[in-house]
Amino acid sequence: MGRDPNPERPVTLKQWEAVFGSPPPPYLSVRFMQKALAYETQCKALGGMPAVTRRALKRISKGEPACSARAIRLQPGAHLVREWNGRVYQVHVVDGGFELDGKMWKSLSAIAKHITGVTWSGPRFFGLNSPAGRRT
Repeated sequence: MGRDPNPERPVTLKQWEAVFGSPPPPYLSVRFMQKALAYETQCKALGGMPAVTRRALKRISKGEPACSARAIRLQPGAHLVREWNGRVYQVHVVDGGFELDGKMWKSLSAIAKHITGVTWSGPRFFGLNSPAGRRT
């Protein structure tokens, strides 16, 4: 009779109210509340999620796609590889542009056009902003 099925619940409820300032919804499990409390403690200690992740979650909450095109900043020293029509192209990111086969280029799009003969988005051609799981 009358024995609480989870004796940790009252302690966890008090911790929740102390951390969040209000009681939790009644349907949350003790395990879920403990995980949320641990996450909140971690965020306070280490600073939480990166801004880009928070923005992505905000887009998702509004029903927008999780990923959206955003500029990728390539650092000098980066190396891009793309196979096209049986040939492997290797592009090196250098200060002020890109190097392909010993020639300097101002943009990846110019390199993509040189390789294919048609206008391409350079970042997309090199797989920097294509949807996950797709190949261009």
